[in-house]
Amino acid sequence: DSDKRKHILEKIEKQTFRAAEIVSGLLNFSRLHGSEFRELDINRLISESLALLGHQLESNHIRVESRFDSSLPPVYGNTGKLQQVFVNLFLNARDAMPSGGELAVQTGMDGSMVVVDISDTGMGIPQENLKRIFDPFFTTKAMGKGTGLGLAVTYGIIQEHGGGILADSQSGKGTHFRLKLPIRLN
Repeated sequence: DSDKRKHILEKIEKQTFRAAEIVSGLLNFSRLHGSEFRELDINRLISESLALLGHQLESNHIRVESRFDSSLPPVYGNTGKLQQVFVNLFLNARDAMPSGGELAVQTGMDGSMVVVDISDTGMGIPQENLKRIFDPFFTTKAMGKGTGLGLAVTYGIIQEHGGGILADSQSGKGTHFRLKLPIRLN
């Protein structure tokens, strides 16, 4: 603790972990093909993803409101990659609500697509940034807080699944993501 080099070594360690996070994100971004797809219960997958983050959400004073359509047919997809999508969106929502708020998750159907709506009561995304949120390396988070790869990877995974993702937001009023996933790829 008394070594003069302690401060600089801590900086080096922090930046090493940041570099590792960026490399990991790049690898995930480039590894979007060749995964095992199967039928899966999207409601269960979302519930498991929320359970993984339950303590973090609770300790950040975020109330979760979920409304799942119990009659949904299975989605054809990769469990790990879709869980990565949900965890990323939930963590982004957490980050957007530093003083707490509400995260709402709802599932339903739209034609032959399963729809997942994820909304938060956070700070929102300014309109000038909204069109860039899925671009690789675009971030509005403070230095060291984000790589700008999370939503780019999320977009790539949803595209790989034959689905779509849309975002709508108003500064100061929160953000809404709508994901559409096919029941079965043709």
